[in-house]
Amino acid sequence: MSELDSRILQTIIETAHDHFFVVDADGRVRDVSPGAAAVYGMSREDLCRTTVQQLEAQGVLKPSISLEVIRTGRPAQLMQVTGTGRRVVAQAHPVFQAGRLAAVVSRSMDLTDLQLLQEEYALLQRRFSEHLRRGGGAEEAGLEAELGELEVRSGVMREVAMLLKRVAPTDATVLMLGESGVGKTAFARQLHRWSARREGPFIDVNCGAIPESLFESEMFGYRHGAFSGAAPGGKAGLLEQAEGGTLFLDEIGELPLAMQTKLLKVIQDGSVTRLGDTRPRRVDFRLVVATNQDLARGVEEGRFRLDLYYRLNVIPVTLPPLRERREDIPGLVERQLKRLNARYGRDKLMGHDVWQELMGRDWPGNVRELENWLERAWLSAGDDVIRGEPAPAGSRPGPVIPSQQQAATGGEASAGLEEGESLKAALARTERAILSELCAELPSTYALADRLGISQPSVVRKLRRHGLRIGRDA
Repeated sequence: MSELDSRILQTIIETAHDHFFVVDADGRVRDVSPGAAAVYGMSREDLCRTTVQQLEAQGVLKPSISLEVIRTGRPAQLMQVTGTGRRVVAQAHPVFQAGRLAAVVSRSMDLTDLQLLQEEYALLQRRFSEHLRRGGGAEEAGLEAELGELEVRSGVMREVAMLLKRVAPTDATVLMLGESGVGKTAFARQLHRWSARREGPFIDVNCGAIPESLFESEMFGYRHGAFSGAAPGGKAGLLEQAEGGTLFLDEIGELPLAMQTKLLKVIQDGSVTRLGDTRPRRVDFRLVVATNQDLARGVEEGRFRLDLYYRLNVIPVTLPPLRERREDIPGLVERQLKRLNARYGRDKLMGHDVWQELMGRDWPGNVRELENWLERAWLSAGDDVIRGEPAPAGSRPGPVIPSQQQAATGGEASAGLEEGESLKAALARTERAILSELCAELPSTYALADRLGISQPSVVRKLRRHGLRIGRDA
């Protein structure tokens, strides 16, 4: 190595934000970055006078990732607990010379830094939302006409839509976060329609739906003869099919680690190599990913690469669950009803008495659950008025609330609003009445959750909110 190359390498090690270790094949520490001393509790000079075997035995490294690479000869990623009590994510890679392991280069990231980065992102999002509320009047006024099939009425979802509209002209990677069924795919499609790539393809890939054995060939493509049964002439993978458009990777947290490494290389290099090929091919697409998982925890547990996490977490956008934006429910219902009427060739209407149930549910499956519920209710309606889906055979009848009792006895049906009462107050009152009666009937919060079709933690929160207690707690 020339003197210049040596100085360049030394500058990289000394100025890197990550903490580097360079270890010989026998475990002797050759060099570490200066910042490692604060994390591992030893000076740079002391670290360079020892071995990773000794550091592991002393509890400085728990465990040593370099020893794992020396043992297996393969790259590794794991969580470490240092002698100073810090938790770090460590990655290590083997260096071969003449076919033999010559050294191991590892780097670690203090999770304190990761937490600070997440807090910084959250702060930026809050500031951006405040900016939209203060100065987005003119822009928001034209938003309604550009939303297409999206139903956005709540303030929080309008902020999400405006954020996406502003970042759409760029090629910045967008990470969509939120529970299953909140509409991440629909918003990704709208982002594509707003972008300069709208004339290109929108390739939607569910990373959890492709078997791991087929993932590489489906995602990266293959050349003729790459494996038994390969199509003559080979096949372009999904990455190539997204050329000039948007690649949407849903459930990115389900991506196998080996594929995470390959995806990171594509993002960094802008090229893809088909399975069985040696010639890289240039690719140009906008990357949008989505997950309902906590990727930061996946990094901590070694299920997700830290460097890929940084690459993806450029513009994080959180879509709140439906229970936190009930103002969107009427628009979503109207949209789905229009679809169902067109699909089945009828013109059914929503009965006014069903809105109480629609607005009062928690919808743990979010928009997807709401749409499925409406389709069942549509199909089960005997006439052109939808009054709700039938209860499953053998299920117990729910508690009767005053408005239902009035209708059942022949009185005029009402929406349940009292004089001067708001919709929010009426829903809360109705919810409390239902919960109070079920608390007297059912033996546990789990039984109550099963009866209501919601999660047990949701039941506990609702009981606490209304000051209710079940007869015999689970």
